[in-house]
Amino acid sequence: MPTNLLANALESIELGPAVIFQNLTMIPLIAKHQGTFSTPSTLSTSTLSTPRTISTLSTLPAYLLLDEALASGLVEITEVSEQGSVPDLKFVNRGPTPVLIVDGEELLGARQNRIVNLTILVPAHAELTIPVSCVEAGRWRARSRSFTSAPRTQFATGRAKRMASVSCSMIARGDRVSDQAEVWDDIARLSSRLNAPSSTSAMDAIFSTHAVSLDAFVAGCQPREGQVGALFAIGNTLIGFDLFDQTSTLRKVLPKLVRSVAVDAIDAADTVEPADSFLVRALAAQFLVVTAKAPRHVTPALGLGEDMRLSAPHIAGAVLVLDHQLVHLGAFAV
Repeated sequence: MPTNLLANALESIELGPAVIFQNLTMIPLIAKHQGTFSTPSTLSTSTLSTPRTISTLSTLPAYLLLDEALASGLVEITEVSEQGSVPDLKFVNRGPTPVLIVDGEELLGARQNRIVNLTILVPAHAELTIPVSCVEAGRWRARSRSFTSAPRTQFATGRAKRMASVSCSMIARGDRVSDQAEVWDDIARLSSRLNAPSSTSAMDAIFSTHAVSLDAFVAGCQPREGQVGALFAIGNTLIGFDLFDQTSTLRKVLPKLVRSVAVDAIDAADTVEPADSFLVRALAAQFLVVTAKAPRHVTPALGLGEDMRLSAPHIAGAVLVLDHQLVHLGAFAV
């Protein structure tokens, strides 16, 4: 993998005009040149965990997103066995197209709700055991055989901490597990602050309780032309960003990302000052530079491509790379 891949990807975007809704600021990440990120492509998927050649001649999309794949009926996510295993789920893709699962996406049902520990590109006609974290500590009984997807990712502050712990486990031990106790503690504290009780300690209750407010944030943070990523700040505090290889991916995933960070914005509503847009923009530019220079640890991905974990002070970051091209980058200030 070229050492300058990350720098090249970040140099190929520019900061768009700030979108401000209440105390949340979204800085659109815009592809500088038309087609830099947005060219659809197809993938060869005969072998797992190896780089693939991307063809830009086809008009087919490179992958389906999780919601699209589940809606197709060709993908099923279940417990790994009748007894189940908290940190693992079975993902079966019977379709002819790879499926992209984004770090932090929530899965509802089966024995307990989970979130996905890292971004995974599941090959066509493949079965994988995927690493997850529990976000419903008080339930271990079946509600359904298979999982459905939620319209969100894990709330941003929790997502950042989990991403950091997964990176630590990958670098230190070669596994992909989170600090589960920390995940549960973060949910419990946030649920208490936001008055969102749940008999099963489910993260879902936080989002359900504040659904109307979260939908307003989504409506206030619509994607811009050429946008391939989104960087967020609450007040003058930078949270982090997600960057994708296609404008279509960003448009489809953006509502989930907005809900994720909007929960933290609601939590901070009484404690943050109005944003200084010039300061936020300067912090955003600086964070992109620091992210591009962060030390990295590269391993074969679970599924297609390679997994690059960023290990620098005050940054939690992860990149999924396929054939020396960025598929997804998530990075948070911690």
